[in-house]
Amino acid sequence: MKVRTKASRNTDPSTSHDAETFVNQSGRRDIQQQKVIKLVKDFPCRTASELSSVSDLDRYQIQRRLSDLDGLKVRKDKARRCKKTGRTAVTWRCV
Repeated sequence: MKVRTKASRNTDPSTSHDAETFVNQSGRRDIQQQKVIKLVKDFPCRTASELSSVSDLDRYQIQRRLSDLDGLKVRKDKARRCKKTGRTAVTWRCV
């Protein structure tokens, strides 16, 4: 499944648009989406930071792909205190 939400705004610098093009054309976005779906299946009810603890992706990469997939393959669940950061954060489940 290829989900192609807009990753950069019209007001973003050209470097953001270049990065979006690279991630899409290289297939990296698709690979990361599949990794994140598997992470959420294997570790449900975790925050993006907690998922990063069991992945080679960082929290920011995971959060971007969760946003891409929200409502399609994964969905937001309850918010709670993150075990990694100590801040309140949303958890995720597969649809």
